[in-house]
Amino acid sequence: MGTATLEWWANRLTCLGTFEVRIAIRITDHSWTCDASLCPLPPAQEREDFASLVEVDPFFALRFDDGSTLDVHVVSADADGGLVITAAR
Repeated sequence: MGTATLEWWANRLTCLGTFEVRIAIRITDHSWTCDASLCPLPPAQEREDFASLVEVDPFFALRFDDGSTLDVHVVSADADGGLVITAAR
């Protein structure tokens, strides 16, 4: 379990949103899945903004505390900020 930041980039120069998440990564045979939650849970309007970004394009950059990033696909799992994150293909 750890923390990271989801970043939604409109293009290489414009980041339209950053969202702090608490993550728990699970490794399976040939891939991994990450359960995550927005942390702290933002106000309702920010959750709606996040949901809108996921709906428009569910691909984010997941930035870890060491500065490394991974392109990921995000699915909103519940109204309380729960997410499922997988590696983008």
